[in-house]
Amino acid sequence: MKKITKKIRATNPFRNRKIIAVFLYLACFIMFGFVALRFSWIMVKGEINGEDLLQNIDNLYTRNTVLQANRGTIYDKNGNPIAMDASSYKLVAILTDEWSSPTRPQHVQEPEKVAKILTKYISMSEEEVLEKLTKNSSQVEFGAAGNNLSYDIVSQIQEELEKENLTGITFQDKKTRLYPNGTFASHTIGLAQVQSDDESDEAYQQLKGIMGLEQTYDDILKGTNGTIEYQKDPYGYVVPGEEEIREEAVDGSDLYLTLDRRLQVLLENVMEEVDEEHTPENMTATLMNAKTGEILATSQRPSFNATTKEGIDQSWQNLLVEYAFEPGSTMKVMTLAASIQEGTFHPDSYYMSGEISVAGGTVHDFNPDGWGSITYLEGLARSSNVAFVHQVEEMGYDTWKKYLDNYGFGEAVGMNLPNEYSGSNKYEWPLEKVNTAFGQGLSVTPVQMLRAFSAIANEGNMVKPYLVDHITNKTTNEVTQFEPEYTESLISKETAQKTLQYLTETVNNEHGTAKGYKIDGYEIAAKTGTAQLYNPDTKQYYSGGGNYIYSVVGMAPADDPDVILYVTVQQPDFNGASQGSEVVQKIFNPVMKRALEYMDAEDGDSTEIVQNEMMPNLIDSNTSEAVTEIQSKSLSTSIIGTGDKIVQQFPLEGSTLYDGQKTILLTNGAMTLPDMSGWSRSDAMKVSEMTGVEFEFEGEGYVSEQELAPNSFIEPGTKVKLSLSPVSGEEE
Repeated sequence: MKKITKKIRATNPFRNRKIIAVFLYLACFIMFGFVALRFSWIMVKGEINGEDLLQNIDNLYTRNTVLQANRGTIYDKNGNPIAMDASSYKLVAILTDEWSSPTRPQHVQEPEKVAKILTKYISMSEEEVLEKLTKNSSQVEFGAAGNNLSYDIVSQIQEELEKENLTGITFQDKKTRLYPNGTFASHTIGLAQVQSDDESDEAYQQLKGIMGLEQTYDDILKGTNGTIEYQKDPYGYVVPGEEEIREEAVDGSDLYLTLDRRLQVLLENVMEEVDEEHTPENMTATLMNAKTGEILATSQRPSFNATTKEGIDQSWQNLLVEYAFEPGSTMKVMTLAASIQEGTFHPDSYYMSGEISVAGGTVHDFNPDGWGSITYLEGLARSSNVAFVHQVEEMGYDTWKKYLDNYGFGEAVGMNLPNEYSGSNKYEWPLEKVNTAFGQGLSVTPVQMLRAFSAIANEGNMVKPYLVDHITNKTTNEVTQFEPEYTESLISKETAQKTLQYLTETVNNEHGTAKGYKIDGYEIAAKTGTAQLYNPDTKQYYSGGGNYIYSVVGMAPADDPDVILYVTVQQPDFNGASQGSEVVQKIFNPVMKRALEYMDAEDGDSTEIVQNEMMPNLIDSNTSEAVTEIQSKSLSTSIIGTGDKIVQQFPLEGSTLYDGQKTILLTNGAMTLPDMSGWSRSDAMKVSEMTGVEFEFEGEGYVSEQELAPNSFIEPGTKVKLSLSPVSGEEE
């Protein structure tokens, strides 16, 4: 048997190691090259995975802070603030020590002590606060209880914490909009609100107008935010010596309106009383300067309190410009003027009242049986529909349409308010054409009616109603002044004067529908309206009950009107009133009377001037500093409210100061009733005008007793009884 052997070649271990070493060397070289290349790429590009490393480092140590621009203030015509910026604060507790330095702790160290202090000022129990302060979290907030805190509350909390040397509590301030008058032309003034509650959102704390003038003039009011950029250390403190890059904020411009706060407060008070007593579907009332078109006061129901937002869910519609309705017999003012201009109105001629057949239908007076054969002047006094159908027939349908267009019906006035309606002026069917003579078959807005009425009150020149008197740029002091805008109507001066003269018949004539609108000492030209409401379901007008829009327009003094007041009340509960017109009178009469009194030249005042000084402007001043300034003039002052800043003052800036004169300052805090002992009725009324509180006076002379104690909290609409005695308490 042959033996087979296998020859095995010996391997060299040194050679294998060399190969492995070369492989590892090459691998390391390649890896090092890759890393070096990667680092070089990062160094050149400065980014990794799409992230900018330089920017990240900059973000880590650079702090950008937004400088909030102050939103412009909205004032009434006399400089009283209507809408203004305010700050509220949110309570935050820092629980982590990662933002603290050894010498500067930033977190809550003694939660029990902190809880005892906080529970005094927020509506949470000590146990609830302590539970928050001991959470395993970086920081905590306190919900609604710790939100919207006033400056006064924040100051008191900080003072107590500093006294006990307690840390960890901070406050985040945010802009809010303050409307110090409560319910005050709310839909017209509008609202400005923050657009986001997210602090990371760029819109955070940015107020934006969402209604009314706040919305229309948002770009002018809001201003431009600024920024601060600076370097910080790991603990968040500013690095000393580093340059701060600062771009200042530019505050928004201020709006000065045509509204007169005294008249507006009165109007809101009477509207509220009527609303509570008669619960109408809606109401509007607007007082306008007949010569210039300035809206002096305007209100509606439903309305809302702009500060508390109470009632805002009832309606977002601004009835002044968004309420389109058939005006009813107040349109006869315009028909009367057109027929006088055309020579077809013959006041002493007779016609048969009651009803008239026209255009395939029948038009009735509100008294279907009529009053027999009467003159057209009596027909005006009685508000006869038939009388005005005759006027349109005599002047011709085409001619009457020419006047309707000239008055501006069917086109928007251009009030610079959102969502203004243009109404309708179709004028298509024969019966529709006739019905426009007494306010049916077309739809209008209150502001359109005011524009048309101004042609009668202003010698034939229509004036555009407006709300903004001027805009002041606080940075440049540039003033943009708004001027009256006139449109020549088809009505001549002579026709306008005759129309006013005839309209006094509705007030003075024994048969006049406006007899209840007399104002002692003044001649009023007026026209009432009782407009039917159209039911879209039945395609017919409602009939009977209170299913009407009751209205009145008054222009006074009748020989040369200073003011026009237009009031509408839809579907009120009579609640003791015999007719809808009595409900309207409760608004019209007190407002028109007060407006005419204000328009009259003031009587000379024999009070001796003790010093040749003028009242300074204390608006926006610190409360204590304002008091010191007034006291330096040897005058006493009464403070209304708990705030730290003055928002209204009496007397107004530039008024001459008299010996013993009362000065009254309203702050931005919750309103309080001053001690009015020894005050005259007129001085007390200044408090009413500033606060919206209604005083009921008993007796004559000076205040001897007040129903609410001094410093009691009050709000617009509060009623307070004041007892007067013949001798001033101060003299006693």
